[in-house]
Amino acid sequence: MAPGEPQQVEKESRGQLIWREIKGLFWVLLAVLAFHSFIAKPFYIPSESMMPNLLTGDRLVVSKYPYGWSYVSPTIPNPAAIVRNLLLGSGEPWSITLPFSKGRVMGSLPERGDVVIVTPPGGNQDYIKRVIGLPGDTIELRDGRLIINGKAVHAEPRAPAMIPVDANSPCGMHQFWGRRVETEQGPFCRLPIVRETLPNGVTYDTVDDGRSQGDDYPPVHVPAGHLFLMGDNRDHSADSRFSLEEQGLGGPVPWENIGGRAEFITFSLDGTTGLNPMTWLSSFRDGRAGTSLRPPRE
Repeated sequence: MAPGEPQQVEKESRGQLIWREIKGLFWVLLAVLAFHSFIAKPFYIPSESMMPNLLTGDRLVVSKYPYGWSYVSPTIPNPAAIVRNLLLGSGEPWSITLPFSKGRVMGSLPERGDVVIVTPPGGNQDYIKRVIGLPGDTIELRDGRLIINGKAVHAEPRAPAMIPVDANSPCGMHQFWGRRVETEQGPFCRLPIVRETLPNGVTYDTVDDGRSQGDDYPPVHVPAGHLFLMGDNRDHSADSRFSLEEQGLGGPVPWENIGGRAEFITFSLDGTTGLNPMTWLSSFRDGRAGTSLRPPRE
């Protein structure tokens, strides 16, 4: 055996080992992306538009299969955006959305009251809203009162929601002026609640924070294959009532733009998580893990 030959064999074996690891990681990544695309994926709540039911910092599970699959279903990572988010905190979506394609595979319409994720037409960032109007419905708001097909939805004032104030729910900095109250347990955001009951019996709480631009909305017919979506935080939600230029959904959205159904909260963070692992446990909010997002019926 010539001098140096064993060393060559060792180098080849090390290279083969590295290649096997790369292939293994590739198949794991492919399996994760397939699961995210067709079964379920995690979702982070970035805003207050679904308060009081969802808080900024909530982490959810969104199932992909209940409504079938469309062009927004595949999870396709955008490496450049991921790097910019990690290094610069750009806040842009981490994935790429395919060009619009009409129709769904094994599709079915959401039910009225479902909480869904939706991609605005022409966009690639997921919103989370509630399904209010189905194809053929006429949706109207008059002085903050929701009207479906000419009939006002039953709305009942409830006791205020007391949301603990934290870094993710500051109360009064960007909205809810004058709603902060101090108690022996600490500061809370005291939110006026109105409980709505849709025609199919689905019931849920909304926040009524006074007069806002979206309180009056002229009657709009929901076309075939479209849905009308709204946030539960009615006075602070960019949804189907607002144009795309206003960061809304631009009216009823094609059902192809629905990416999945929100199922339950896995955990929730108050916004104090830092690089120090010692801050991780203390940043968990109590009592939110496992909360179902499937609306009850009366």
